[in-house]
Amino acid sequence: MELAGRRALVTGAGRRLGRAIAVGLAQAGCHVGLHYHGSRPGAEEAAAAIRALGREAALLQADLRDADAARLLPDAAAAALGGLDILVNSAGILVQQRLEDVTPASWDETLDLNLRAYFFVAQGAAPHLRRAHGRLVNLADEAAFEPWPDYIPHGVSKAGVVMLTQGLARALAPEVTVNAVAPGAVLLPEAWDAATRARFARTTPLRRLGSPDDVVQAVRYLLAGGDYVTGTTLIVDGGRLIR
Repeated sequence: MELAGRRALVTGAGRRLGRAIAVGLAQAGCHVGLHYHGSRPGAEEAAAAIRALGREAALLQADLRDADAARLLPDAAAAALGGLDILVNSAGILVQQRLEDVTPASWDETLDLNLRAYFFVAQGAAPHLRRAHGRLVNLADEAAFEPWPDYIPHGVSKAGVVMLTQGLARALAPEVTVNAVAPGAVLLPEAWDAATRARFARTTPLRRLGSPDDVVQAVRYLLAGGDYVTGTTLIVDGGRLIR
């Protein structure tokens, strides 16, 4: 797929990796619908950067924990951009919780946003993507493949994203390719101290932390270069899973 002139919706585009992906797609020539929930300042800054590149940017607010809002978001993006060729599901939360501290409400908060929302946004986007013979990329996580005792709901949600990606790839073939990117130590939690960050770099086979650009390049490959790739999850972790 040639990315120049394509219309992309990026969820969670107001902060962290979602914001980097949105700007990165604009740098490749895409017009971008930037979804946000509570991070409007970050989404506005990303939109300004996109417009400075000469691309269209549409701000789209929605609480994706509401399944109806999630399902309707792609229609709003298509209306704002004149169509929809690409969906990147990247909205999510990462909550540290000991086993004893997980509650039904905290479990649902993580699963509803990190997994259920991805399905309903994809469901709403499916007619647009089929017409465009488009692309869908989900953001998974290394936690989908490696158990983290203090992040069990998060890991379950991201393992679900891997299976969701495979299911959507079967359901939307042959018109649409569906893949996922699973970042490792790329953007660590903001509260982590320098010593923890240094330990993660030291224990990664490539001996460094990743950068948002590592993830952006993986997403762009799956959109622009992965014509014969569908249903797969590309792990971008510097080799942590094989350490």
